[in-house]
Amino acid sequence: MELAGAITIFLGIYVSCLLVISAWRKQSRYRNLPPGPTPLPLIGNFLQMKVGETLKSLEKLSEKYGPVFTVYFGSKPIVVLCGHEAVKEALVDQAEEFSGRAHLPTVEKNFHGFGVVFANGERWRQLRRFSLTVLRNFGMGKKSIEERIQEEAQFLLETFRNTKAEPFDPTFFLSRAVSNIICSIVFGNRFDYEDKEFLSLLQMMNESFREISTPWSQFYDMYADFLKYFPGPHMKIYYILEDMRKFIERRVKQNQATLDANSSRDFIDCFLIQMEKEKQNPSSEFNTKNLELTTLNLFFAGTETVSSTLRYGFLLLMKHPEVLGKMHEEIDRVIGQSRVPAIEDRSQMPYTDAVIHEIQRVSDLIPMDLPHVVTRDTQFRGYTIPQGTEIYPMLSTVLRDPSKFKNPESFNPGNFLEETGRFRKNDAFVPFSSGKRICLGEALARMELFLFFTTILQSFSLKPLMAPEDIDTKPLESGFAKIPPLYQLCVVPR
Repeated sequence: MELAGAITIFLGIYVSCLLVISAWRKQSRYRNLPPGPTPLPLIGNFLQMKVGETLKSLEKLSEKYGPVFTVYFGSKPIVVLCGHEAVKEALVDQAEEFSGRAHLPTVEKNFHGFGVVFANGERWRQLRRFSLTVLRNFGMGKKSIEERIQEEAQFLLETFRNTKAEPFDPTFFLSRAVSNIICSIVFGNRFDYEDKEFLSLLQMMNESFREISTPWSQFYDMYADFLKYFPGPHMKIYYILEDMRKFIERRVKQNQATLDANSSRDFIDCFLIQMEKEKQNPSSEFNTKNLELTTLNLFFAGTETVSSTLRYGFLLLMKHPEVLGKMHEEIDRVIGQSRVPAIEDRSQMPYTDAVIHEIQRVSDLIPMDLPHVVTRDTQFRGYTIPQGTEIYPMLSTVLRDPSKFKNPESFNPGNFLEETGRFRKNDAFVPFSSGKRICLGEALARMELFLFFTTILQSFSLKPLMAPEDIDTKPLESGFAKIPPLYQLCVVPR
């Protein structure tokens, strides 16, 4: 009995020593990270983080520790970058080192590092290069996709006319139109606005976008190593995304059954043809899993980002009717009422272009970017960031950097205008992120935003249900994304 007790005590001491040595070795690896608040064992900097307000908490810490600092989510160090200069130095000046993608725990169970958005290394390079090529071949940035957007905008106008100037929630009016653009590329067709499966998909997409931005999801992303063993709202996100993946799985099978290798109809066809070409290549990343999840990436990103920006834009324009009036005047002067807006009009419409940029800046849709990791041991501003360390580039702090924008908390299209009225670029305009992980569909999104805004405002005035000063633009959720508040409006024919 005494021997057994002694052995138990010895093993306890031995295991404790191993844990201490392991922790010391781990910490020594991070000994030259940027400064930050002192973490506590197991919980890290939990006491410095207000639950559900990760963005505000990190911005508050930057006031004390500067634009580059370290926080611990549990035992995991996170290097946080704030402001234009720090983010640019990392994502642009040291683009290769900061080009890795960190796991996003709320969706990790669905993606597991597959699909172009969440892939790394050679998988990411193959998928990104291929996806960009296909998007361009199907017209991204070209006249052919412009014509698709113009056509879809006319369908949207018709649904607006059918509201008879009565109040309505614009959420799914806008997401149906925007989604049909990316659907025409990835699935080869648009959907009727009353298609029940289409509406169900949009509902799931909207719900998941909101769920991954809730306080629970922010908390889960910080402490997933522990929380993943317990049930919770994170499972709801998993099931929603899984249902969306199953829809894409069915579309893939339909394409396989009717595939013509000499004539690709959409992104799925192109991927299937590439899979066949590389079936003997053991290092190829062209497989069914990457096909389904890359398609889901494109479908999701190509719908929610632009439609959410349009919703925020409507709200901001109703709150600032003087801005809306100037846009109407410029649209009438440059385009008139006898033809549909075209992308070539943008160069002649600096005020409208500036307003759209300011809407994107203020809506600040993905405020903390998707998390990055460094791909190798990296020297940055005199610190050593070990390979695999997670990086949070705080895009929100770039879009509101006072050194780059005057009165950054206010809505002011003048941020993108010269005194002469000409459009002015600003290199702190990073709603699509920057560097090697910049949004694949930036050119498409910019074209959609200009054409949808101008086409809608050419035909309609936006009428709020309250006085402009009473309109609340505070986001519904502010986590992974800033979710526009729910509201209703009337669109009145001009």
